[in-house]
Amino acid sequence: MPAPISQPMAFPRDGRRLVIYVVWDRRGEVDDFIPVALEGLRPHADRILVVVNGSLSDAGREKLTPVSDEILVRENTGFDIWAHKDALAHVGPSIDHFDEVVLTNDTWFGPIRPYDVVFERMDAEDVHFWGMTDHAREEPNPFTGEGVLEYHLQSFWICVRREMFQSQAWADYWRDLPEMPGYFDAVLQHEAVFTHHFVTRGFTVQAAFPSVNYPTDHPALFNPELLLRDGCPLLKRRPLFHYPPFLDRHAVFGRAILSEVADYGFPVEVITQNLARHVAPRTLNADLGMLEVLGDGPTREPTEHPFRVVVIAHAENPEGVDDLLLRASFLSGAFDVVITTPAGGHETAVREAAAEASVALPGSLDVRVVPHREGADMSAFFVGCRDVLTAGRYDIVVKLHTGYRGSPSANARRYFRRFQWENLLSSPAYASGVLALFERERGLGAVFPPTIHIGFATLGGAWWGARDRAERTAKDLGIHVPLDGASPLAPIGGMWVARVDALRLLIDRPWSWSDYSDGGYEGLGALGAVQERIVAHAAGELGFHVRTILNAEHASLSHLALEYKLDQLASTTPGYPIEQIQFLHRLGFVRGGTALDFLRMHVRMNHPTALHRVAPLYRFVGRMRRGTAAVARRVTRRSAA
Repeated sequence: MPAPISQPMAFPRDGRRLVIYVVWDRRGEVDDFIPVALEGLRPHADRILVVVNGSLSDAGREKLTPVSDEILVRENTGFDIWAHKDALAHVGPSIDHFDEVVLTNDTWFGPIRPYDVVFERMDAEDVHFWGMTDHAREEPNPFTGEGVLEYHLQSFWICVRREMFQSQAWADYWRDLPEMPGYFDAVLQHEAVFTHHFVTRGFTVQAAFPSVNYPTDHPALFNPELLLRDGCPLLKRRPLFHYPPFLDRHAVFGRAILSEVADYGFPVEVITQNLARHVAPRTLNADLGMLEVLGDGPTREPTEHPFRVVVIAHAENPEGVDDLLLRASFLSGAFDVVITTPAGGHETAVREAAAEASVALPGSLDVRVVPHREGADMSAFFVGCRDVLTAGRYDIVVKLHTGYRGSPSANARRYFRRFQWENLLSSPAYASGVLALFERERGLGAVFPPTIHIGFATLGGAWWGARDRAERTAKDLGIHVPLDGASPLAPIGGMWVARVDALRLLIDRPWSWSDYSDGGYEGLGALGAVQERIVAHAAGELGFHVRTILNAEHASLSHLALEYKLDQLASTTPGYPIEQIQFLHRLGFVRGGTALDFLRMHVRMNHPTALHRVAPLYRFVGRMRRGTAAVARRVTRRSAA
């Protein structure tokens, strides 16, 4: 084994440390957790070089300037690895002024525990390089299914001492660094090989929190609470946004992680702000356990400056107006009510029902007649009440309506209203608890019931044809939050409680009545359906997270129904849920379960590379089959006539 140029040395008492910190943001902005991280590093770094992959806004530069010594903006290629390579080239010979270089990036939150203890402990170690955490050796390599994944430091934090970065082996490594067009290239061609590459050349390595001390091979992902308890100052972002069925398989709970982080005094709001802006809402909702089951006991302390609340409700007819106002009266303190109703129908009856309501309201009551039915409660909200929402008079808006959403079952329609109203305003104490959530979490943008699934076939496809238009609308509004996959995390049903500021991207847009003249609210892809489905994304773009809420009764009904349905759906597919899901996704859409559909699924599963060759034939046969069926139906109708 070739010997290194110099023996490993401890970090000198008067040593100098260079920190190279890589940032990437699709907007070119800088979220609040980054200055917090860099400010914590400042006492331990003689120079902080921030490398920005892609673009950097003026506001982002203003955030970085006070907590760094230099900012280098580069093309977003090669991930953080090539950013480190370019940064090292930028530093050039002046690297010799330092005794240690920290190569790190923005994939962690911290300092949650003090840096000092870790630096003091690792400074005393005679090593060539060290990392915060490591990953045990695995065979076969989980990324490739074959070979070996060698033991390695995780690349989000690697500290290299002078004896190593002045060596020829170090220069050769960066000179020969391969291109990395994809994420797995970055893992397999750098992170997974860096440690092994230098250890086999005689350099010594150590992890501050080695995986051998923990119950899993990957404690940064699977045991972050244990790392924090042992003094690790950093929390990886991935346990808070990874694929939910994967985290479910390993019993990793983001809610518990954030609770522990809060106990250490770290500002959790900078974590939720970042995640809300970068993670699809349904993924975030699942990973962080953002469902609150609220009780009817006293949960809200009175505040010195209570929220200014407005209830905006839409009523197509007088049915349910009295009950709606009763629900609204559960809100504590003063609040105003605006009821909208379409012209040319029951406006007089709605006015009379509101005036004769059995409850006394503490604030004003305004009944507005809106000129159009298109868009129903959504157009009435965003167009008919735009002045209410943009005037700056209110902090919280409660959006309700008296209608039902499409289901042929009378029971399902009745349950729909119960599910919406009772999970938003179940009782005075419950309503007080809802407002308490907004008091407790400054970054909370909206709450609404989870996706209704009893009596409705919503799960697995609640975009209902609106996703393409939602993508275009989000882009038009400047929303970069990733859209959810199968179903959006959304107030399906059009009722919610929200912080007005969290809806700014939607309410500041000057929508017009004509925007909704596209087939009506229930039409697939209609604007009202799109707006409903991007409420969480619009809030997330501004750094607000959302929560789903249930009362105890509906939590019981929903959980047991879901448990039974999942049990039945999983009964013919072996394995953990993540394996079942992956198997079904490989099969693809079942469609009608015809022989042709099963042929397509067989080819997709067993001969995936051949699928594109048989796809034209499959489509041709499908068209022929549908055409034959249409002819048969016409012949049958003529014969019957």
